[in-house]
Amino acid sequence: MQGISPFLRSPFTDITGCITSHQMLGRCQKQEMQMMDCMEAYGLERGMKKCGDFIEDFRECHNLRKQYSRFLAMRKERDRQIAAGILKDDKKYVSPRIDSY
Repeated sequence: MQGISPFLRSPFTDITGCITSHQMLGRCQKQEMQMMDCMEAYGLERGMKKCGDFIEDFRECHNLRKQYSRFLAMRKERDRQIAAGILKDDKKYVSPRIDSY
């Protein structure tokens, strides 16, 4: 979690801090605020241990690794079923029902 706190603090770092933030039109605003509030409460060193869940949630929102791995697993299973002959013709690439989420 490098780069949370600037090495040298000045008015310039305060003005430009929002550039690397997700608060301006980012989809991870909520997770980032929860993480930063927790880190502010405990400090950088203790916060890395105490705020681990918030940090992990923010990282997942930011890079979507788990979501992408789930997508790949579903695609692999569908390809396996097509190769095994379980899914045929029109059922190969059917979209899920609207209310199935």
